[in-house]
Amino acid sequence: MLQFPLLLDQSDGPLYQRLYRALVQQIRCGTLSAGTRLPGKRTLSSELGISVNTVDTAYQMLAAEGYVESRPRSGFVVLPFIQEFPTTRTSSVPDAAPQPAPEKNWKFDLRTGSVDADLFPFRTWGRIQKELLYSSPQLLTYGAPQGDENLRAALAHYLAAYRGVQCVPDQIVVGAGLEYLLGLLAPLLSGVCAVEDPGYSSTRHILENSGLPCCAVPVDKYGLSAQALEQSGANLCYITPSHQFPTGVTMSAPRRAALLAWAAQKPDRYLLEDDFDAEFRFDQKPLPSLQGMAGADGAVVYLSTVSRSLAPSIRLAYMVLPQKLLPRWKSRYGNYANTVSRFEQQTFCRFIKDGYFTRHLARTRNTCKHRRDALVSALQTAFGKNTIQLNGIHTGLHLLLTLPNGPDEKTMVCTAAAAGVRLAGLASYYHTTPAQCPAHTVVLGYGSLSESAAPALAALLKEAWSQPSVSSLNS
Repeated sequence: MLQFPLLLDQSDGPLYQRLYRALVQQIRCGTLSAGTRLPGKRTLSSELGISVNTVDTAYQMLAAEGYVESRPRSGFVVLPFIQEFPTTRTSSVPDAAPQPAPEKNWKFDLRTGSVDADLFPFRTWGRIQKELLYSSPQLLTYGAPQGDENLRAALAHYLAAYRGVQCVPDQIVVGAGLEYLLGLLAPLLSGVCAVEDPGYSSTRHILENSGLPCCAVPVDKYGLSAQALEQSGANLCYITPSHQFPTGVTMSAPRRAALLAWAAQKPDRYLLEDDFDAEFRFDQKPLPSLQGMAGADGAVVYLSTVSRSLAPSIRLAYMVLPQKLLPRWKSRYGNYANTVSRFEQQTFCRFIKDGYFTRHLARTRNTCKHRRDALVSALQTAFGKNTIQLNGIHTGLHLLLTLPNGPDEKTMVCTAAAAGVRLAGLASYYHTTPAQCPAHTVVLGYGSLSESAAPALAALLKEAWSQPSVSSLNS
């Protein structure tokens, strides 16, 4: 039996834990090598001046964790221990990650993704969800991979009535956001995908990260250029025809027909139609969806979400697949679990079937129309009708403001930020041709801007863009 000096640490805690830690350290550093017999319990108790029970408890802990084992007539023997780490290492707590700078308290947040929480139908949504929680315990189980069947049936009926979409429920896939659905869709397709320029950069990143290389195709006053698309060599095209982001252009009927003709020329061509902001068309009757023009067997994948019509945090989006893509989808994802809570699915299903959704959209659309009118009027009053240009005001929840004789775009964004107004410049949405961006143009999202706040915002922007410091920045 090896005789060795054993020093117990002076930390707080029971003696048996301090003895256990001291023995573990001796084993790990090799002082007590494999095969070494530990002192008898009474012997070590006498040497350290502690009770036999304390030593026995420490030994039993070592045996339970595999450091030693009890052998007949030999007592406790040290087992082999592989030295995985340097014996001289010191334990230290890693430095805390640097904390992000606190969010600036903006006077006006004009980001295009901003929503007004006051417009959410809290009472109706909460009542339906509470009823389902107590009456439908089966919703705690897994549902269909493509989404609950009754929700897909309700969506098919709603889309046919309001967007002219031609489909059966089996063609609809429900998922937790457009990003998720795009990530699943991309591997079903192949080739190069054209994206709008300017356009939403996140879409391009999602498609490329999912294995689809992208190329940028310019947008003109009629929408994405069909001629440029043909010349691009792409066989896929992601478009926002109802309300092009960020220009606000609604794709013309002839351009829609040209794109459908392009897609029909070859079997591997598809249009990915993001029906962005279709619910918020204020002054004209909305055009039917491209999917509706192509039909259930056409080469159009229809995509939409409730992030704008209800709330971004309700992660519920849906897409309508062409019939010829369904076997591919079912083969690849037929065993996947759906990513949207069944309570959310069934709440939305009731919300549609009982007519709440269409009434909510009508109220929201009316409120946003008044907000748009108030903002347009306030800007024209502050700057003068002949001084500014406002585009993309007929649809959606943002508009473009151009100040032809004002500061450059970067200066407009910076001086607005200094005044407490958060907004983006149009050039930030151009993928490959920022030089073609209209000068002196910024994007104003008014989804969360109240009518009463519009005059104060317009006056603040007028002051920010008329300061002497602006001229010095330009020079």
